[in-house]
Amino acid sequence: AVALGECGLDYHRDLSPRARQREVFARQLALARELRLPALLHCRDAEEDFLTALDAQPPPRAVLHCFTGDAALLDACLQRGLCIGLTGWFCDERRGAHLPDLAARIPADRLMLETDAPYLLPRTLRPRPKTRRNEPMWLPHIAAQVAAARAETPDALARRSSACAQKFFDFPAPARPI
Repeated sequence: AVALGECGLDYHRDLSPRARQREVFARQLALARELRLPALLHCRDAEEDFLTALDAQPPPRAVLHCFTGDAALLDACLQRGLCIGLTGWFCDERRGAHLPDLAARIPADRLMLETDAPYLLPRTLRPRPKTRRNEPMWLPHIAAQVAAARAETPDALARRSSACAQKFFDFPAPARPI
């Protein structure tokens, strides 16, 4: 195992009682600390409790997977040393319209690109795929959208995102440049 996750709080759907979610999340954070593993975190509509739990038991390293939050949550996560994961949600003109303005605020060494496959197919794909299933092959499209918002090239962004993930997961450097 190279990481613990995905773990966190989701008050959007409330599939589990909130008190139980907080209890399990605290145990997951404790396990990450005990095993000295980075944590892949989830937070949806639970910002205050999420940050409280992180403050109580910060994991060795963490990425807020599929960031969809606002500027306050971004700032709070960056202050706590988290990496930020951006997905196909970034390419959603309805739900992710605020994300391009926030993307430039994420330090290059703490930004990870991700698909969240099979979910969150980028809505900006043209022509639209026949299926709504997201696939890793759409990651370059997400990278292009994020790079444009950050005023950098997709290749440079992809290299930095890969380097961030390499460091986060403590993977050895590739034999040849990515």
